[in-house]
Amino acid sequence: MRLTLTLALSGLALAPAHAADLKLNVEIPRINAAEYHRPYVAIWVEGADGKAAANLAVWYQDKDTKEGHGTKWLPDLRQWWRKSGRTLKVPVDGITGPTRPVGKHAISFDEKHPALAKLPAGHYTLVVETVREVGGRELLKIPFDWKGKPSSGSAQGKTELGTVTLAAR
Repeated sequence: MRLTLTLALSGLALAPAHAADLKLNVEIPRINAAEYHRPYVAIWVEGADGKAAANLAVWYQDKDTKEGHGTKWLPDLRQWWRKSGRTLKVPVDGITGPTRPVGKHAISFDEKHPALAKLPAGHYTLVVETVREVGGRELLKIPFDWKGKPSSGSAQGKTELGTVTLAAR
């Protein structure tokens, strides 16, 4: 009995690990403006067909404050809104959260994240869209492989976003 159990457990230890995760760094640059508002940001994954495959994060003001007007401005994230935003009932646990200040923001998602749990292996594109009240908008895309060979990439924003980097394994 012990020999069988030992052999069975040693087989588990030798099985290859197929863990998958995404690590992102999103930079929100300092903008000199008389009236500055934190940006609304949507981060999602698109399939090869260009359709939204997974919502990863949406940063917005969740209530009316001097910094924003709640969900009123979410449709201004035009690409995200058209592809999946209008079908979501916000807030969404694990996806929506407050806007972020100027600086670099590291976020990561593993294969157990609800948005990625059912995502099959394949080639995808990470999309980061941002818009600011009394400001501009920007959209960056980074291709990557999910549950395939490790991949990484980056994109450089011009105004509303700084550098966005992605590492997928």
